[in-house]
Amino acid sequence: MAKNIVLLPGDGIGPDVVASAVRVLRKVLQDRDVHVEFSHHLLGGIALDQTGSPFPPETQAAVRAADAVLLGAVGGPKWDVGPGHLRPEAGLLALRKALGVYANLRPVKGHPRLVGASPLREDVAAGVDVMIVRELTGGVYFGERERGTDERGERFARDTMYYSEAEIRRVVRRGFEAAQLRRRKLTSVDKANVLDSSRLWREIVEEMKHDYPDVTVEHALVDSCAMQLVTRPRSFDVIVTENLFGDILSDEAAVLTGSIGLLPSASLGDGPGLYEPIHGAAPDIAGKGIANPLGTILSAALMLRYSFGMDDAASHIEEAVHAVIDRGVRTADLVSQGASGTSGNGYVSTTEMTDAVLAQLSQPRANSSAADPATKAAR
Repeated sequence: MAKNIVLLPGDGIGPDVVASAVRVLRKVLQDRDVHVEFSHHLLGGIALDQTGSPFPPETQAAVRAADAVLLGAVGGPKWDVGPGHLRPEAGLLALRKALGVYANLRPVKGHPRLVGASPLREDVAAGVDVMIVRELTGGVYFGERERGTDERGERFARDTMYYSEAEIRRVVRRGFEAAQLRRRKLTSVDKANVLDSSRLWREIVEEMKHDYPDVTVEHALVDSCAMQLVTRPRSFDVIVTENLFGDILSDEAAVLTGSIGLLPSASLGDGPGLYEPIHGAAPDIAGKGIANPLGTILSAALMLRYSFGMDDAASHIEEAVHAVIDRGVRTADLVSQGASGTSGNGYVSTTEMTDAVLAQLSQPRANSSAADPATKAAR
């Protein structure tokens, strides 16, 4: 089996964490019948600097021909002064649109040894296991927008939240399918007390729930959901929501695990999948070798599962990460938050954390199934 993986390291800490994930992928695949070709391409700020475009034509062609895409991060203060279409984030939005990856899956599952790293009380953060399914190619991020000056000479800006029935149905279906493979509960998040787009969203969920009688459905307003995520997070199984709300809620949910550096994501559609950690480019620590690579390594595991159907290889990576955390190996973000298990007050570098995962991959595995059904959700 031959696979073509396009690497988009991007900006800030992106190149470091992508390099770590590639090392892990090479290791876990070396004894399996898979030949992988990696190619590096430009996206984001570095692409702007070198080509004048955040998503240059060469990158566009490469990702469309890929079997999967692994992204680091884009952005930074250096590029915050340009117009919207000439900012790194414009490249990211265009990438998602080009690949047609309309469903972003963000598993949020805490590790028992990292409960102390969360700013929440341990009795609240312990045992959290949530899958957030975020619509990714519609809504206000892609709606019509305008900036101008009105008749009074005052500046204005307008962004439109637009959703079609088809856009809502396809991502909600992913949410139901994920719930069927987990604990059979779906929470649909909207703002139906204010927005017509949310009222349509809620109507469609109500229509679709009859096709999934084994799934319990509840509706939550986004502000209420945000509060409940930090007061009773264990009440959630699968959350499905639109683009803007999902962006905010999934970043909020990162505090449940202790660090945003731990969380992976998979963006799926009808073509190549896009895989990336949910953290940003973190320019303040770029080049210092202290970034947490685990979110990107776990994103690579999701790639093996969802794009290549390699559940056993994906689980092998996830088991290795779990074991390394269990041994008390910590990057700086986890030490600063007080996660238990770190010896002394030291921490390991990005490279050293990656080395620890690689060493664990070389150890005999405990008897386990290829993957818990919950980890296969929403394929």
